[in-house]
Amino acid sequence: MAIKVNARETELKIGKKPGYYYVMTPDLYTALKTQKVIREAALRSGVSQGVMQACWDAAGEVIKAWATEGHSVALPGLGTMRFALRSKAVADVNEVKTDLIKSRRIVFTPSVDLKDELANTSIQITCYDRNGKIVKRVSTDAGEVEDPENDNQNPSPSTDPTTGGGGTPSGGTGDEG
Repeated sequence: MAIKVNARETELKIGKKPGYYYVMTPDLYTALKTQKVIREAALRSGVSQGVMQACWDAAGEVIKAWATEGHSVALPGLGTMRFALRSKAVADVNEVKTDLIKSRRIVFTPSVDLKDELANTSIQITCYDRNGKIVKRVSTDAGEVEDPENDNQNPSPSTDPTTGGGGTPSGGTGDEG
């Protein structure tokens, strides 16, 4: 398998050097229906689809219940997830109120095995000019995986389009989760 990426020539009017730049975004596939996932998991595990469906539903309810109680919950073979929030800071305790909360988030921390699998997955990039014509295909990859747990130790990716990192008009900053 390979991760497919589109690099589209896009006009950027931000940064120090506005102009046309190739902006990369993953080529998103269609969402798999739950029933297809259940069928495949039942086949791989040797249990019936009914049992797998019951386990799937129960695991979802347990994860939701525990995560909303403040626990970090293990997702077998994938990593952990927990809820978090973003809020404004105030100097005076009398100003603390729920209105300071700006967003509620879900934070996913991938397992080492999942990070390794991603690092070993090839990347196929298709480059399109501003008219939608394919101008180049690239299929080599350094295998680097972003690690949100170490973001505090590493500087943030650049948002300057000339360096190839950071926020994009179509791809965001990776901070949507």
